[in-house]
Amino acid sequence: MFFLRKPRGKDAAFRRVLPVVVVTIFAVLFVIFLLNTTTSDSHREIWSSNRVGEVELVKYNLSSFNVKPRLPKQNKLSIALQKKNQLPPRNLDLFPSLAKDHTIIVLYVHNRPQYLQVVVQSLSKVEGIGETSLIVSHDGYFEEMNKIIESIRFCQVKQIFAPYSPHLFQDSFPGSSPGDCKDKDDPLQKNCQGNADQYGNHRSPKIISLKHHWWWMMNTVWDSLEESRHHSGHILFIEEDHFIFPNAYRSIQLLTALKPKKCPTCYAANLAPSDVTSKGEQWDAMIAEKMSNVGYAFNRTVWRKIHSKTRDFCFFDDYNWDITMWATVFPSFGGPVYSLRGPRRSAAHFGKCGLHQGQGERNACIDNGEVNVELDDIDKVVNIKPDWNVHVIRRQEGYKAGFKGWGGWGDDRDRQLCLDFSYMYHYRDNT
Repeated sequence: MFFLRKPRGKDAAFRRVLPVVVVTIFAVLFVIFLLNTTTSDSHREIWSSNRVGEVELVKYNLSSFNVKPRLPKQNKLSIALQKKNQLPPRNLDLFPSLAKDHTIIVLYVHNRPQYLQVVVQSLSKVEGIGETSLIVSHDGYFEEMNKIIESIRFCQVKQIFAPYSPHLFQDSFPGSSPGDCKDKDDPLQKNCQGNADQYGNHRSPKIISLKHHWWWMMNTVWDSLEESRHHSGHILFIEEDHFIFPNAYRSIQLLTALKPKKCPTCYAANLAPSDVTSKGEQWDAMIAEKMSNVGYAFNRTVWRKIHSKTRDFCFFDDYNWDITMWATVFPSFGGPVYSLRGPRRSAAHFGKCGLHQGQGERNACIDNGEVNVELDDIDKVVNIKPDWNVHVIRRQEGYKAGFKGWGGWGDDRDRQLCLDFSYMYHYRDNT
């Protein structure tokens, strides 16, 4: 019978060689696949999706941002300020070098000089402030604000001015254009231009500048500015209405150092609770909770993940950058976005005037900038113990996925400008 026949010599040899040939072919094909992948991904950067402080195997495609930006035509003031952004930091004679492990501080401001004066005074008393650099990002140009910053002598200071701030353009986008729709105008009846938000309201340049400035600043600090684009550590972000405690700098350094071991899934470190009215729990434990907008620090790994959500950020109908992050960007990360902090605050929000309630207007918010922040002796030194455990607050209060936004961000031009800020440092003209 056929199945009892002995195989011929050649057939037996072939059968012995066949598995080796098949394995070899598959190995060659796999190597070719890897080479093609490496070639096509040579422009990609890597960030981690689980241990967010480390570099792992998740790929981030920068080539998707190689789009030519369509930035608005600049006026003389805009061009002058953009050139001013190239000037070296001041106080290099007083602070010629920075500490090796320094944490850059970025202070972003608009036009509340009474607040800024308080913040600058508080920063001058911060332990270790002379070891680092302070980058001040201005939304528009206001002489009184500029003078306050120029008076700083306690650290290196680098000023940058948003060259496409609506406050710099009096009769053209991103400011107000003569043919723009106002309030709830009907474009057909009024023969005006603009897209209304989800509530039927047209853009207000004064209000939308908040989100534009924050996004321009983030892209510039992380991806363009010579003083920060190669920084490998965390960057601390504060606003002009954040009173900074003397222990703030040492505290953020400790928190960011402890974060990889104590809270490896934490995206950031914070100087204050997410509830801006809270002074902290006073526990003998560190806290991991929702990322706050008061004194927050994260690294380039986290920035890359935020930047990869550009379209989510730029198309969400809310003029607030922080609400946009909480309601659409962070939820897209696939899990809770925790930030590590101490049980006592090291920064405090103060004042009653919002950024959009500027100075020099008929209905301007009036506040003399007096601050009533209790500062105990324990707040003057680091009050976090490295051996403490971490208490996780899992219930995320406030804005979250599902919130549709407060509006103010429905105009296609604002959304395009937001996208352009994401493209402007990554576009390469290969023609």
